Amino acid sequence: MNTRILRIELKRSVAPWAGVAVLTMTLALLYLMFDEDVPTVTGWTEQWTSMALETRRLLNFVWPLTAGLGALQGLRDHRSRASELFTSTPRPTSHRAGVLSAAMAISLAAAFAAVVLVGGVQVLANTSYTHLGWLPISLVGALTAVSGAVLGMGVGRALPFLLTPPVVAVGMLVFTVLADMSLTKVDAATGIPGSEPNLFSLLSPAAQEARDVLLTLSVPVHVGQTIWLCGMAATGFALLTAASLRNRLVALAPVLAGAVIALLVLPSDPRQVYVVDKAAARLVCDGPVCVTNTHQARLDDFASPAKDALRMMGNALGDQAPVSIRENTEVWPDSSGPHWSRRTAHFDFEDDGLAATEGKELTRALIANSLVPRCSAYAGSVSSSDVSARSVAASWVLSEPEPQSSDMAYLSSDQQQEIREVYRQLTGLPRAEQRSRVTTMYLGAVACKGDPFGALGGGASR
Repeated sequence: MNTRILRIELKRSVAPWAGVAVLTMTLALLYLMFDEDVPTVTGWTEQWTSMALETRRLLNFVWPLTAGLGALQGLRDHRSRASELFTSTPRPTSHRAGVLSAAMAISLAAAFAAVVLVGGVQVLANTSYTHLGWLPISLVGALTAVSGAVLGMGVGRALPFLLTPPVVAVGMLVFTVLADMSLTKVDAATGIPGSEPNLFSLLSPAAQEARDVLLTLSVPVHVGQTIWLCGMAATGFALLTAASLRNRLVALAPVLAGAVIALLVLPSDPRQVYVVDKAAARLVCDGPVCVTNTHQARLDDFASPAKDALRMMGNALGDQAPVSIRENTEVWPDSSGPHWSRRTAHFDFEDDGLAATEGKELTRALIANSLVPRCSAYAGSVSSSDVSARSVAASWVLSEPEPQSSDMAYLSSDQQQEIREVYRQLTGLPRAEQRSRVTTMYLGAVACKGDPFGALGGGASR
């Protein structure tokens, strides 16, 4: 009988429509957010962890939707004027609440699983690195959708008013927006806004944007959020079965207890929220060229251009040149800058579009990135001065008649003219002086000190 009732609920309740809404909304947002014509290694169809994080990121919008639809379902008995009829039957209220909650849970979990399946099929085609470290991220995401719906049903049952569903949805949306806004932190030294997780933001299960393929959520985050969400679902179920005001007040205990326990479990240190996946970050090398386990399939095509870059930099700079190139496995908080080695050049596939570069263009990009590494915590974030310095330095190493860089197209005509002028001045000097200027620029750039472009023009470091 319970199975038959469950089938009826899946056909006639809000549950199937909730699943369709979640599936449609999530896929639409994912395809709108990511431009398939612009390759990125952190795209939701490129790596397993990125896929899980990006689908979790959309819970800012999906969670309020499921809560609102759950509240709409909770109004059903009141709208049909059958509340007194059901309370007068010998069948326990918990049985009906359990079947209704199960129908909603099955529908929403299936919808979230379908989103993961759509992304997973494409990830399989784009990477050879397969693991299960992403699974807890997605499981918590599915639990989030279910817990929001069950809580909404409980609130709708306890407050059977026409405005309850929109108020629940908007209230949940306000909560997620405030949690997301709390991530913003302005660096006191530079005045540049960054992003830093905190305990309040972690109460929202929506993940941040996947900024690095090596980052994943830590175990305490999974455990703390699971406790909080289970408390929320328990409160929703208790509200569904509560018939008196006293019981409804008691029903609030699980969500409050879950919040308190979660705050004790969740990491207070921002550096313990997103951690490096050690298995994904394990280096695989071909001589002096190393990439992470995540990008092992790219090593064969990457090694030869990288070795050419090392050879050319060695010929140009002598003993001061880097002797190895490795994919960067360190992740720095927004409030701190990278720390580079003079002997080992590091790169990210996001830097200067390395993910879509090959052959001679890859060699040029590696030379440019090695001589003028970024000094920002974000991959791909470089200033116009660094772009100018990269253009001049790479062309000098390659002995080109004039600076040639695809990045120059994004600079103004005055900046492009300045680059050409500095390059003419540099190449017009004696060879020893040219090497001295480029070496000075390189040593300052790897230490993230001074103005690299100014040093190439003979200017003093800041």
